[in-house]
Amino acid sequence: MTPLDRFAFVVGTWFGCGQSPKAPGTVGSIGAIPLHLLLLRLPLAYHAGVIAAITAVGTWAAQRISDALGEEDPQRVVVDEVAGVLIAMACVRTAAPLAAVAAFVLFRFFDITKLGPIRVAESARPAGLGIMADDLVAGVFAGVLARLGAAALGA
Repeated sequence: MTPLDRFAFVVGTWFGCGQSPKAPGTVGSIGAIPLHLLLLRLPLAYHAGVIAAITAVGTWAAQRISDALGEEDPQRVVVDEVAGVLIAMACVRTAAPLAAVAAFVLFRFFDITKLGPIRVAESARPAGLGIMADDLVAGVFAGVLARLGAAALGA
């Protein structure tokens, strides 16, 4: 395995979160929370820039792992969950902390159920793009709904 392959596996599994024998997607999503808490200290533009960088590097890593393993969507790749949940929680970064919890739960719901456009995004090609795309769309859906809920509650 080359150094680039090793780097792809570290990023793609989000520092090993994806190696969890149970619910690696949920573990990967939880693994994003410390980064989210750090990003809250930055202006929104930097926060968005970090998410964009994770998305770009994550797409490359997901493709590299998919190719290396010969699998269309390896379960151990969780950087897509990281990017998606960061999007969802960024949408409510100025709301009460409960809104971030709602964004997280909604993200997991949309990621698991893959309703409508989320399922369509999953079929994007090449494989690395499809692996990332459904979670990015799920993150947007979750973030918008959490934001609307927080606004309705005045949070």
